[in-house]
Amino acid sequence: MNLALTVLQIVAPVFMLAGIGFTWVKAGLEYRIQFVTQLAMTLSLPCLIFVSLMQTDIDPSALAALSMASVTAYGAVTLAILALVRLIRLDTRTYAAPLIFGNTGNLGLPLALFAFGDIGLSYAIIVFAIMALWSYTFGIWLVAGAGSFGKVLREPLVWGTVLGALFLWQGWETPIFLTNALDLVGQMAIPMMLITLGVAVARLSAKGLMQAAALSAIKLGLCTGIAWVVGQYFTLDPTAFGVLVLQVATPVAVTSYLLAEKYGAQSDKVAGLVVASTLMSVAALPLILALVL
Repeated sequence: MNLALTVLQIVAPVFMLAGIGFTWVKAGLEYRIQFVTQLAMTLSLPCLIFVSLMQTDIDPSALAALSMASVTAYGAVTLAILALVRLIRLDTRTYAAPLIFGNTGNLGLPLALFAFGDIGLSYAIIVFAIMALWSYTFGIWLVAGAGSFGKVLREPLVWGTVLGALFLWQGWETPIFLTNALDLVGQMAIPMMLITLGVAVARLSAKGLMQAAALSAIKLGLCTGIAWVVGQYFTLDPTAFGVLVLQVATPVAVTSYLLAEKYGAQSDKVAGLVVASTLMSVAALPLILALVL
């Protein structure tokens, strides 16, 4: 009973904030998703990443182990999903990237924060950064047929991660007034991303939901299983293990739909995956949390 209550306390704020965004749109109120997303990804989230890394107290060996585990997990997930897509003859440009990359930003970061506290958020940012680098290179190549290393270098969240890691490594600190300002800006990120997630899901129309549900279930099983095995192999501490499994198991990201729309893949199919996997996560993520807590 105590475990169930703990899990409920962790996941309830996440889905309540997403529910605010969903209800906002269904009520016919205006929400400029492009502006809010750009504000979060360009300013607020990089500040959150930088300050969290700078102020965290992670053992270097634990940091290295989680980084290697994240790279290994996403590498294995990539190979498994590409094999699955080819086996059942799905369109690679449409299905591969959404099934590989999860919603580690909008959903994974707040879940890790609520479940494991500040140290969990710091661990989750490491996993998120590795996923983002892989997504902005190989992921874009999958959807568009061409990756861009220059795009990675222009992403503020990448520089927030690099600078935060540098300050963590060197033990540097920004002046208190600057740290406080960056911290305030960063605190906007998680509420904005969760509300925006609800808005985005409310605006999607899901077609072929049966196929999307089946693929979402396969993604969930593969990603959870691979992350679990990899975490055990690298003998991660309980917090790092729980964060890795949670992050890799997150549902299809809304950004996958935006990329499909931008590069001419079958965006309606991706929309179905976003809706089906997000709805599935309402039941699946609390269960995963109960297993890793």
